[in-house]
Amino acid sequence: MAKTANSNPDEMSFLDHLEELRWHLIRSVVAVVIVACVAFMMKGFIFDTIIFGPKKMDFPTYQFFCKIGNIFGIDSEFCGDSLPFTIQSRKMAGQFSAHIWTSIWAGFIIAFPYVLWELWKFISPGLHANERKHSRGFILVASSLFFLGVLFGYYVVAPLSINFLGTYQVSKEVFNEIDIDSFIATVRTSVIACGIMFELPIIIYFLTKVGLVTPEILKKHRKIALVIILILAAVITPPEIYSQVLVAIPVLILYQVSIYISKIVLKREAKKEKANAK
Repeated sequence: MAKTANSNPDEMSFLDHLEELRWHLIRSVVAVVIVACVAFMMKGFIFDTIIFGPKKMDFPTYQFFCKIGNIFGIDSEFCGDSLPFTIQSRKMAGQFSAHIWTSIWAGFIIAFPYVLWELWKFISPGLHANERKHSRGFILVASSLFFLGVLFGYYVVAPLSINFLGTYQVSKEVFNEIDIDSFIATVRTSVIACGIMFELPIIIYFLTKVGLVTPEILKKHRKIALVIILILAAVITPPEIYSQVLVAIPVLILYQVSIYISKIVLKREAKKEKANAK
């Protein structure tokens, strides 16, 4: 774990570790708040361009599926002029509250690499020099996977969910007038959930390092993992087969990559044990 100026990790007490962790958390929170303040001042861009982007039919995802439908001669619902629902705020402080919380979540997403860096500064002193060397690209890889998941959630999961749920009607008598909190929650859940799911290779790496996971275990339980992935895909997407498949495919690919990563970790551990035995 992290160390102070006058001691090494072996000499630090539990309270010393808690104090170190507290300061890393404080710096992380400060970074998120600073970025959130910037996002707060960029209200027009954050809401009109980012948050409400998937509500507009000129959104890239809708344009893509519309072109695919035209190629195959299919009348696509993605080719409409607008989505048949409105967004409303039914609380006095509804819009102000949405502005604040959206800014905070934007701050967390954008500051994610720095938060990871603070986490790495806390745990890296407790690793051996060889382990730190092999984990040198941790922040870059983890951040890249997270942002890749965020983009996937924003450009695939969120628009498919909004298009399906926003146009769904049980009766012509019922109009979809969606509360702003509900709309933002749909976008936020899609983005954050996919960002976290795309961290699967990193999670498997550390689980393998501590001996909780092996490639054999991952292969043996591949079918169970497939079921879990499909359930997760069903939770964060609308109840349509094609959207669930679109989400499940990249996660399955990441699962296979995780098996390969687990093999590499075990090979390195075996080499290290042989070197120590000599």
